[in-house]
Amino acid sequence: MLSAVATQRLHNQLLTRAGLRRPEDVIKWLGAVQAQEYEPAKWALGLRMRNGAVDGDVDRAFEDGRILRTHVMRPTWHFVTPADIRWLTELTAPRLQRLMSTYRRQLELPTDLLVRGTTIVERALRDRRYLTRNELAERLKRANLTLSGIRLAHLAMYAELECVVCSGPRRAKQFTYGLLAERAPRAVRLSRDEALATLARRYFTSHGPATIRDFVWWSGLATADAKRGLDINKARCVEIEGQTYWTIGPPPRGERRARRVHLLPIYDEYFIAYRDREAVPQGPSLVPAGAREPVNFRHSLVIDGQIAGTWRTKRQSNAVIIEAFPLRRLTGPEQRGLREAVRLYEHFLCTPVDIQT
Repeated sequence: MLSAVATQRLHNQLLTRAGLRRPEDVIKWLGAVQAQEYEPAKWALGLRMRNGAVDGDVDRAFEDGRILRTHVMRPTWHFVTPADIRWLTELTAPRLQRLMSTYRRQLELPTDLLVRGTTIVERALRDRRYLTRNELAERLKRANLTLSGIRLAHLAMYAELECVVCSGPRRAKQFTYGLLAERAPRAVRLSRDEALATLARRYFTSHGPATIRDFVWWSGLATADAKRGLDINKARCVEIEGQTYWTIGPPPRGERRARRVHLLPIYDEYFIAYRDREAVPQGPSLVPAGAREPVNFRHSLVIDGQIAGTWRTKRQSNAVIIEAFPLRRLTGPEQRGLREAVRLYEHFLCTPVDIQT
């Protein structure tokens, strides 16, 4: 049954089993974690860490370079580990570069300009200099290359996909870039088959049961490459309601947590990592029609593996207010589970959190 797929995914994704100790452990287990919105992405990691994890744990891992943020797999930012960043980028960047080439032509960014700009950026970041995107624009301008806005963003992404730059430590709340060779000096390199096998194993072990289409969507790989990764790992498949789902390795062991209710952030791996949505339906139609004011489909209230509403936060001077919009009236046990989820979020933020429904 499809409910069993959702239950197994919750377990494999560390949402209903004992979490891991460090943010980098969570990222390694999942393979990569979508992270274009930094604050929600930190909460996605905190949810999967052992009880007691706080926001500062993730911030420190990011500042120290134990987790990195770069464009990889799909044309968006992901958290990755320093050990994985090079082989993962080398595996998925060629398709991404081809995909982005159409947009670059429209933006009048020929390859020779991108190569020249990347060389200037590399020189500017040498010896552990960490610069913001605006500061990189200034260095480019000094070298008679003026770029700004989306054209500058595309140059930065090109340099990431060429394994030249990745995230540096934040300066206040500003993101910086650093040289990949300096931020990840011991990054692993793998043959293509080794990389395909590793990525497939990570995905189907942590995200399974999942379809081949799910893996293609998540990884950015071609279907033939996805199938090759499954073949190398001797993956197992099962037919459920006309859909073929794949898993790799034995079910993960660990203490199961009885938590039924989860406050999952936008772009959480429990949602964004799948193209086929039969097991966990999603979409704007799930926004509750009776909300007091328009609500964009963002953070998800999940009960027993299924979307049961949405939520959002408002910051006050000394507290955070969660506004929850359930799709239906919650039962007594579900309300208690929601309060437990709020307390977990409060502990992570180290800030008082109240809830309004």
